[in-house]
Amino acid sequence: MLRAEHLAFAYGAETQTYDFSFEAEAGTVTAVSGASGSGKSTLLDLLAGFLAPESGTLTLDGADLVPLSPETRPLSLLLQSDNLFDHLTARENVALGLPKGMDRTEGHSRVEAVLARMGLEGLADQAATLSGGQKQRVALARTLLRDRAVLLLDEPFSALDDETRKTIRALVGELTASEGWHTILVSHHEDDIVALATRHYRLEKGRLTPA
Repeated sequence: MLRAEHLAFAYGAETQTYDFSFEAEAGTVTAVSGASGSGKSTLLDLLAGFLAPESGTLTLDGADLVPLSPETRPLSLLLQSDNLFDHLTARENVALGLPKGMDRTEGHSRVEAVLARMGLEGLADQAATLSGGQKQRVALARTLLRDRAVLLLDEPFSALDDETRKTIRALVGELTASEGWHTILVSHHEDDIVALATRHYRLEKGRLTPA
């Protein structure tokens, strides 16, 4: 269980204060919606460790995440775009998810297996010519290889056409269930939330309330 309890933050004395409390279970998608400027990015930054809370707790299966730096937290972040290095091939981008120091042969085998699972074998040597949907699939392949317990999604389908959106959205749901991820989806698209979320919170006045 990923749990935040009164995770508090404020950018200054005269600005909105935030106090986040929620629960997200393994193998499910928890959605967060809210108006522009309501604090969705602030929530993600606190979860990822880019911002330090003023008080409150953030735990994963009872383990305290607050002291951990962003790079050591057990999570991956998937944005709506700019998830890849365009000068690298799909295979090279996916390989960035490998643990440091892994044997080269084993690493190659893992990358090829993940590419095959995601249906990317024929695109492995392509780079900047990939479509938006293909890039999101490569980013998900890298996430799968990283094997992190928490997946943060920041409007991940917004740049996709309707058909690709449905395909990638379904893939996120399947991987969340099969890998046991705690997936947090920040979105203002009701169809994405209805299709994926087990639990839905609305963010208003710096607080999360069950929708």
